Amino acid sequence: MTQESRHTAVALGRGLELRSPVLLASGTVSYGEELSKLTDLSRIGGLVTKAISPEPRIGNRPQRIAETPCGMVNAIGLANVGLERFVAEKLPFLQNLDTAVIVNVAGKSIDDYVQVVQRIDEYDGIDGYEINLSCPNVKGECMIMGVSSTATFEIISKLRSITNRHLMVKLTPNVTSISAIALAAEEAGADSVSLINTLVGMAVDHKTRKPLLTNITGGLSGPAIKPVALAKVWEVYNAVNIPIVGMGGISNVEDAMEFLVTGARAIQIGTMNFVYPDIGQTIADKLEEYFSSPEQMTLEEYSGSLIVA
Repeated sequence: MTQESRHTAVALGRGLELRSPVLLASGTVSYGEELSKLTDLSRIGGLVTKAISPEPRIGNRPQRIAETPCGMVNAIGLANVGLERFVAEKLPFLQNLDTAVIVNVAGKSIDDYVQVVQRIDEYDGIDGYEINLSCPNVKGECMIMGVSSTATFEIISKLRSITNRHLMVKLTPNVTSISAIALAAEEAGADSVSLINTLVGMAVDHKTRKPLLTNITGGLSGPAIKPVALAKVWEVYNAVNIPIVGMGGISNVEDAMEFLVTGARAIQIGTMNFVYPDIGQTIADKLEEYFSSPEQMTLEEYSGSLIVA
């Protein structure tokens, strides 16, 4: 995608150029085709696809989504069409989108991640990969890698050696030190980090005395997690030099501005895509309007300009 002359254009490194700092988060927009009928994807910075693993996954058994106050919990379990169906059925549409396309990659092992990246690297029209090391509702798989600095360094080093495309590493907040994981990713060659993924949460029905999710626990998202996300973005901003893509509870342009001033270079919108399918376009347009004013700081100046003295 060619970067337009816009006040909100953002370069995240290694060829990933966005016309807007607004991205749509993985797992909330499928592979983009359905959403393209409801909003103008060319008005945003890009989208992050649903996670892709080597083999198709049906995910966890229903019930796997439940509403909570100011959000939702989900235990989808990385359900996806698998690598070969993605290449055959989803990639042609994505290759023709007039916006940046980032493929979210998940797996059970380093070899799984390598297999997906090597296969997709054969094709044009993809701008980068978001390496999902932080899914809280797939037990014993990517979550294990995302809580270990050593494992994070190992997998990102391997992926860096096989692709020249942008590598964005998605971080979990469910760790003792998220900045330590971010530093490991940076040292291994990551071009950016995205945070936060969902918090581990649970919803129950006291009348039936049962959990609302068959998986019992799931990932909590939505406005309720924004304060936690902002704190984690600030922590990582003060630890690494690579760009940060912030997410977690963004519902409007004011939320987006809070992430930017706290240290994010770009943002991702997740849960609110289910409520307002054109929320990304709306926020992108409002950010462009704000930063086009000659009286305002530039987006680059604004990012990380939080006053804490």
